[in-house]
Amino acid sequence: MEGKAPVATLLAIDDDPDIRKVLKANLELHGFALLTADSLAAARVLLADQRPDLVLLDLMLPDGDGLEFCCTLKSRYPNLPVIMLSAKDKVSDKVIGFELGADDYMVKPFETSELLARIRARLRAAPSALQVSVLTAGELTIDLRNESVTVRGTEVSLTPKEFQVLACLAENRNNLVSREEIRRRLWGDSQLYSWSRVIDVHIQHLRRKIEADPTAPRYIVTVPGRGYRFEG
Repeated sequence: MEGKAPVATLLAIDDDPDIRKVLKANLELHGFALLTADSLAAARVLLADQRPDLVLLDLMLPDGDGLEFCCTLKSRYPNLPVIMLSAKDKVSDKVIGFELGADDYMVKPFETSELLARIRARLRAAPSALQVSVLTAGELTIDLRNESVTVRGTEVSLTPKEFQVLACLAENRNNLVSREEIRRRLWGDSQLYSWSRVIDVHIQHLRRKIEADPTAPRYIVTVPGRGYRFEG
């Protein structure tokens, strides 16, 4: 890769030196630059003066909880993709990770080829500096860069996943977005939510927060049997 700019710069936070070594060798082979940290303290030092394009985050670290750190990262850097890496494979662990803002979740041990595919998918989905950063519709304003929403000038408190669902719909305003498309873009795991109505629940919560009358929504309209459409 000498003489070529890296495809993207990644930060791997993992206390296992063997995993860091394998990640570095494989990711750099495919054109990525990789920063590594063996603790949350080391990660904070790196993040103080460098801005990776994506973070690979272990959940169990010697000086803190990766879940809490993910929540902190997302509140400070809303558009920074985070892929959690964990030996925990229960659905409940994955649900918690996604609800705290993770963009994807991989169970150790994993195949490098699958990790590469998920990294590339997350980078493609990440907001570009060229994209419109503020969307307005009626009395609703959505700031994509800062992940904030205001209704009639008053800021509305959304969870990270609620904001991502709203942004997904608003970026495709006046067009149908299927439940499958929302799931694939925001949750990544093809099995995790196939049995649940979690997307519909998030929509209900959003309507309560942004609609003047949630029973007769102005912005988030249901397309029966197909999905949702943001009108604005």
